Amino acid sequence: QVQLMESGGGSVQAGGSLRLSCAASGSTYRTIGYFRPAPGKAREGTREGVAAIGSDGRITYADSVKGRFTISKDNASNTLHLLMNSLKPEDTAMYYCAADRDPCTGDYCYTQVPFFGSRGQGIQVTVSS
Repeated sequence: QVQLMESGGGSVQAGGSLRLSCAASGSTYRTIGYFRPAPGKAREGTREGVAAIGSDGRITYADSVKGRFTISKDNASNTLHLLMNSLKPEDTAMYYCAADRDPCTGDYCYTQVPFFGSRGQGIQVTVSS
């Protein structure tokens, strides 16, 4: 399995920015991204993919974060970053980094992130109004 160590996160006012980082080590992977509990559905255990870098290099985002979040990967340090701008109170959640050995391509790879085989411990993001 891939070991994923998350950092960043914290508390910010609405309209502010935060950056999450996820350092990967151990086994190789082909796809990586972030997911969070679906807004208002955390108790149900429903999760939603936020962003992903697919095995074809394509970057995909959930509609709810498109234009505000930017995912990127530093290959030299094998670290994933998620820059979150224009944060809203509904972005408040525990964010999880996840990776998988299987390929994931196309326009909807971000939807598969909650089901990836390896995940980090999660990191809290809180946005106040």
